[in-house]
Amino acid sequence: MTTATETETGAAASAMQTPPVVSPRDWEAARQKLLVKEKAQMRARDALAAERRRMPWMAVETAYAFEGPAGRLSLLDLFEGRRQLIVYRAFYEPGVFGWPDQACRGCSMVADQVGHLAHVNARDTTVVYASRAPQADIARLKRRMGWTMPWVTITDSFDADFGVAEWHGHNVFIRDGDKVFRTYFVNDRGDEAIGSLWSYLDLTPLGRQEAWEDSPPGYPQTPPYKWWNWHDSYVEGAAPDKRWVEVSDAGEAAFREKAASDRKAAGGCPACSGEMK
Repeated sequence: MTTATETETGAAASAMQTPPVVSPRDWEAARQKLLVKEKAQMRARDALAAERRRMPWMAVETAYAFEGPAGRLSLLDLFEGRRQLIVYRAFYEPGVFGWPDQACRGCSMVADQVGHLAHVNARDTTVVYASRAPQADIARLKRRMGWTMPWVTITDSFDADFGVAEWHGHNVFIRDGDKVFRTYFVNDRGDEAIGSLWSYLDLTPLGRQEAWEDSPPGYPQTPPYKWWNWHDSYVEGAAPDKRWVEVSDAGEAAFREKAASDRKAAGGCPACSGEMK
């Protein structure tokens, strides 16, 4: 027996104004046309990240305090000895829908997107979640949801002082010795796609720290690909593995050769080729 819901769903599907069905040749032509715009958007995103790296810094003068699994922590402690820090204020506290069994649904979706943080750590960056929930509740929630990121309890005005008195948002900090500076803030829909390695690093004042980036003089940069590693194989200060250097060099050469070939076929237009930088 067909239910009313099934009937409504079928009617909605039949009413969809779908795109035309075309030949493989026409489909590829449409893809190439869209690719020009996608590459323009990617380059605009790179330019925006370069501008973000030139944002002024704001000194953090207040001695904020947090609670972690092992006790009291300062903002400086959250860096875990690294140079950069990203703090996500997650909405998990009394009054949140789902409390105490669940955090905010939106914040939980953001948490579900977080990749393996060893790769972010390898770029001298720490990611920490912060909420007003007690540590016992945070530990229980993390176990239930399978989350492993560091997660601390806010004990003072930290969230209100940095634009997230409630709801959610990412604040970015950098330290120079014991001095801490705020460098960036994003919230609302700007949080949607954050959680991958690249989305995190593009928020930071040092960026991805790869040689192709447009960064101010003197910023740390290394060749692209060479620092990449399996998440359980990073060794601080270690030189890139020679075998991986050979593999990545060969891959980059093949990539550039194909890009040059595509560019030639497109009449010399970089935006129409396979070049991705």
